[in-house]
Amino acid sequence: MPRHVTMRVNTLKSDISHVKRCLDAASISYSDVPWYRDALVISGASEDDIRALDIYTYGKIYLQNLSSMLPPLLLEAKAEDCILDMAAAPGGKSAQIAALTDNQAQLTLCEKDKIRTERLKFNMARQGVRAYVMNADATKLSDMFSFDKILLDAPCSGSGTIRITDKGISGAFSDKLLSNSVKLQKALLTKALTLLKAGGRLVYSTCSVLPDENCGVLSSVLPRFNADVLPISMDRFEGVPLLPSEIDGTVTVCPNGLYEGFFVAVIAKRP
Repeated sequence: MPRHVTMRVNTLKSDISHVKRCLDAASISYSDVPWYRDALVISGASEDDIRALDIYTYGKIYLQNLSSMLPPLLLEAKAEDCILDMAAAPGGKSAQIAALTDNQAQLTLCEKDKIRTERLKFNMARQGVRAYVMNADATKLSDMFSFDKILLDAPCSGSGTIRITDKGISGAFSDKLLSNSVKLQKALLTKALTLLKAGGRLVYSTCSVLPDENCGVLSSVLPRFNADVLPISMDRFEGVPLLPSEIDGTVTVCPNGLYEGFFVAVIAKRP
């Protein structure tokens, strides 16, 4: 099943009413998302059609899957929070955090790959985001850093983004790929919990539905820290399809025509 095009309005540069008027003028149909007033589902138009619009060119919108909008919302970032996005490129979640805090948070973005870092910088400039961008391996950040909030959208196998109809998926996975992903995820989560201030909030997410990369990583790392999983209430996220999760309070999004497969956990570090 092909996925619908979905977008988020960049409230640093525009608002939902203006974007809807522009879509109406382009004869592009859309519908609201019940749990997020700044998100829209597009009907009868492709991503290329949206990219041709001025509202895309000037950073007034960001093409983003609905599942990936969950982690920034669950981070509950506030103005003046010191926030780290550990694997930030291409920057959709970073820009969303900036919009949710009206650019008032102290936002640090980390990306290991140099080319992806340049893309991240470009996207943040177009979206009007104020942030410090680091081209660095997040697992090697100095322990002298400390943050109120951390988003770790960890690199993963991408199992939640693949559809059965995709060509070449038979060779997309291997034991080595999964093993390497889990190893990196554990290292990143360990560093995140080291850098998180006591009383701070961490959101761990992946675009995978594989337990090894999700609850398995949490079960391996969390016992070494004074940290707890905070239950996510799905009452506020009407219509999000779910799969079972091994750890109560975590969320595994079931992939369908609107949502990519995704995992999200909220973690609090004890004071």
